[in-house]
Amino acid sequence: MKKTLIPIVVIIAILGVLYFLSAGKYNTAITLQEDAKTAWSNVESAYQRRSDLIGNLVKTVQGAADFERNTLKEVVEARAKATSMSIDPSNITADQIAQFQQVQSGLSSALSRLLVTVERYPDLKANQNFLNLQTQLEGTENRINVERNRYNEAVGIFNKHLRVFPNNIILGLMGSFEEMARFKADEGAEKAPDVDFEFK
Repeated sequence: MKKTLIPIVVIIAILGVLYFLSAGKYNTAITLQEDAKTAWSNVESAYQRRSDLIGNLVKTVQGAADFERNTLKEVVEARAKATSMSIDPSNITADQIAQFQQVQSGLSSALSRLLVTVERYPDLKANQNFLNLQTQLEGTENRINVERNRYNEAVGIFNKHLRVFPNNIILGLMGSFEEMARFKADEGAEKAPDVDFEFK
């Protein structure tokens, strides 16, 4: 009787160890995935703050009666496009992030053109409300960069957890996790921009 119990106890012990090992790896993966999703939400929140500030900036600029309407229209349209794009953080792909980045870059470009155009309007440049909004936008751009870096860091930790041994085998058998995509620099960002100091 005792001899037949020994293999059963050994099998139960092995199954118990495997259960606790896999449960620990699974729970850690869930925690890391949720941290990465939260980091993504913070990225979206930073972009939303920028969008809200741009809306206020556009209203302030509209007060300048002779301001170029096309420039404002471009900013308003780019902002609408940027705010209409949303990504499900539980299913982020590299293509979705690239598309999100492209839309946000379009808004950044339109905003840059707006701010360059403002240079021709001394009254607007001296407007305290405009100056405050411009300062807040600069701070928000920094926040966006910080949140994107935090997101990439959280994704890196999650992806490493999925790929290291024995996690890759244990979690692979469960089949419920895939690597998350990271933000990448815009194409051509690695090249220094040409700066022309020639005055005319």
